[in-house]
Amino acid sequence: MNLHDFCKLIKGKSDLIEIHNKKMVMKAHSLPTYFLIFFLLFGYQSIAQQIDMPQASPSAKIAQKIGLTDVTVSYSRPSTKGRKIFGELVPYGSIWRTGANGATVINFSTDVKIEGQAVPKGQYAIYSIPNKNTWTVILSKNTKLWGAIGYNPEEDQLRFEVAPSKTKNNYETFEINFTNLTDTGADLSMKWEQTSAKFHISMDADPIVMAQIKEYVLDQDTDNPNLLYEASSYYLNTGRDLNKAYEWIQESVENDPKYWAYHLKAKIEVALGLKTEAVESAKESMELAEEAQNPDYVGLNQRLIRSLK
Repeated sequence: MNLHDFCKLIKGKSDLIEIHNKKMVMKAHSLPTYFLIFFLLFGYQSIAQQIDMPQASPSAKIAQKIGLTDVTVSYSRPSTKGRKIFGELVPYGSIWRTGANGATVINFSTDVKIEGQAVPKGQYAIYSIPNKNTWTVILSKNTKLWGAIGYNPEEDQLRFEVAPSKTKNNYETFEINFTNLTDTGADLSMKWEQTSAKFHISMDADPIVMAQIKEYVLDQDTDNPNLLYEASSYYLNTGRDLNKAYEWIQESVENDPKYWAYHLKAKIEVALGLKTEAVESAKESMELAEEAQNPDYVGLNQRLIRSLK
């Protein structure tokens, strides 16, 4: 908006300006409104104008499915830039934001356990107190702080100790990632310079899975081949009733013969000591896999058959 348009706007406000003998007279009661309009028009333009530059510690976000839990971490990644980090830039014994800029925030979509201790689902800020031989890691319920400024121990959800280790490689930029993934857990690893610290996150998937098997398979007495396959696979992997798993997978391949289902049938037969039947099922799976041009399952069945000779 140029000055001419601005003056026309002001002129149009009858409660702001009166014209007397071709002179503009400002009403006393309208002065605050006048200045408010002025600053909204011109102050906004000043605020909106800024230079977009690369960040010294760029933001990052990582996500990982752990069991049935979605875990995300949002943080900023500072770099060493020739500085000594732990013991100097990050003093030993002092609270650290575990990153840069705002708080490092972790989110869990379900209840989890961290180092064996229960943590409700939700968002938490990760703080830490590094020392040479041990780190104190803190989950704070306050995720809105800028770094560690204003950190209050009374807002802790959990704090625990971990032992740092020296890495073979030098990490110029601070890094958080997930390692050692299993069906129910993973380690969250933090690395910078030549120091690594990690903690274990786990979730109890079994009650959730078993409740679904009860609802969709057992209670409904389903003949859905996919549900039967999934239930029998879970029973095999968790060491449950193999006879029930075998019953389900037999019905699954009868209703919808797939190479992956026949391969599971072969593995259950191996577990039950039915080697002859297992070889026949593996051959059937291999034939279907060849038709589907899936070399991975062809190889899996070949190795299974060789292991039974």
